[in-house]
Amino acid sequence: MPRRSILIFAGACAVIAAALIAVTLVLVNRPLAGAIQPGEVITAGQADVGGPFQLVDQQGRPVDESLLQGRWSLVFFGFTYCPDFCPTTLQALDATKQQLGDRADDLQIVFISIDPERDTPQMLKDYLSSDGFPEGVIGLTGTPAQVKAAADAYKAFYQKVGEGEGYTMNHSLAVYLMGPDGQFRTTVAEELGPERTAAIIERAMAQG
Repeated sequence: MPRRSILIFAGACAVIAAALIAVTLVLVNRPLAGAIQPGEVITAGQADVGGPFQLVDQQGRPVDESLLQGRWSLVFFGFTYCPDFCPTTLQALDATKQQLGDRADDLQIVFISIDPERDTPQMLKDYLSSDGFPEGVIGLTGTPAQVKAAADAYKAFYQKVGEGEGYTMNHSLAVYLMGPDGQFRTTVAEELGPERTAAIIERAMAQG
């Protein structure tokens, strides 16, 4: 093949590859039709999010969905080996609690591991005691089947990537705001920022 033809062919392949990547990113990041968007406050019972789970906390104590009764809760799925999104989200939630002031006393943060292979109760306990994370975060883990059941209840995506000790986890980034009745209210996300997230939570609290 002449050199000019090779260059044209290679350039065309690069354009096609870039287009495919762009389409993939759009599909991955585009919300599903009818999906609740971060910050869209709804009333209890309007979204099929949340439900029964059987896990253990960082003290090794069995817990279930009754953990969410009586207080507002921010439920977040992640893992302790996460290099970026999980720590930044926890730090953002710490800043959000500071924005809430006294209202933060009515709010608990629940961190559910999607990496039960490595995230033992002790690992969660050590991780959540790190500086810069909110105080009093409840860490939950369990068997692979228990973790999957909890993630399925919240429509949370996760996937193991790689093999051996160096594997990582892909996972969704939504933080679920649950009311004191244990029912879903809305989602928030780290990119909203502490002020806007706090305003969304306050609005949900005012609506009950």
